[in-house]
Amino acid sequence: MPIHPAVAGKLPLLDGVPSFEALVTDPAFRDRMIRFMTPSVGGPPPAVETRDEKVPGPHGPVPVRVYAPGDGPCLVWLHGGAFKMGDLDMPEADWVAREIAGRAGATVVSVDYRLAVPYPVPHDDVVAAVRWVRDTLGPPRIVLGGASAGGNLAAGAALRLRDADGWQPASLALVYPVLHPELPPPPASLTQLMTEVPPLLHFPPAEVRSITEAYLGGSVSSADGYAMPGLAVLADLCPTLLLTAEYDDLRPSGERFAGALAAAGVDVHHVQIRSMLHGFLGLPSAIEPVDRALTLIAEAVA
Repeated sequence: MPIHPAVAGKLPLLDGVPSFEALVTDPAFRDRMIRFMTPSVGGPPPAVETRDEKVPGPHGPVPVRVYAPGDGPCLVWLHGGAFKMGDLDMPEADWVAREIAGRAGATVVSVDYRLAVPYPVPHDDVVAAVRWVRDTLGPPRIVLGGASAGGNLAAGAALRLRDADGWQPASLALVYPVLHPELPPPPASLTQLMTEVPPLLHFPPAEVRSITEAYLGGSVSSADGYAMPGLAVLADLCPTLLLTAEYDDLRPSGERFAGALAAAGVDVHHVQIRSMLHGFLGLPSAIEPVDRALTLIAEAVA
């Protein structure tokens, strides 16, 4: 399926930009960056009550934001950002939390895990946040989810809780996650699709390896199954919703993980969100494939 028009129409803004970092930081590209990042459709996400909390953790307090606090199910949500970027105000965190709170009638706890520090620090932050939700808020149902690097952290935390606590969330919701220390080879069909995506929005193997090594604080060979869940023993893991983007170099990691879950006997529902690029949860729900993805997550939570 072609790239969605709401996305494709903005891609010419990236012509001549040498890197994504330059787009974000170089004043010469500021106008283009604003135009690229500003949604062309849709309005603001739903307004819901929020409060900020600090969760005790082994490396110090972990900030979280609680959306629509109540007595219903709860989603613990982790934004992406290559383990080094992102915050609670980015659309992939704030917009998603507001949408799911409204659609699922749920509490959402968005976790501000530590960035640009090696494993296991971010992983420990997430495990601490989930334990706090379980033991302090005590919702009747907890779903743990995340996007990109956040999807990695969600899966790793579920595995740690399974093994250390004999407990795990009711289900996982993983969106365009990276789960392997090195990306599985892409199929020829994906390689062809990615020719339609500007180089600026690619994840070449060398870049993925650099991100992984920074997160691990060493060689990719040092990864264990909690840091890179694609290496883990997956038997008896909780049911998992796994969403991948059609136009995404990271898609093979999610696809291989879905296959490994099925082979381990885990209840897995893998859906490819067509016409979308990596990071689509940062787009408004007025875009139909984004709306579909949010609906699937909300159904998993409710």
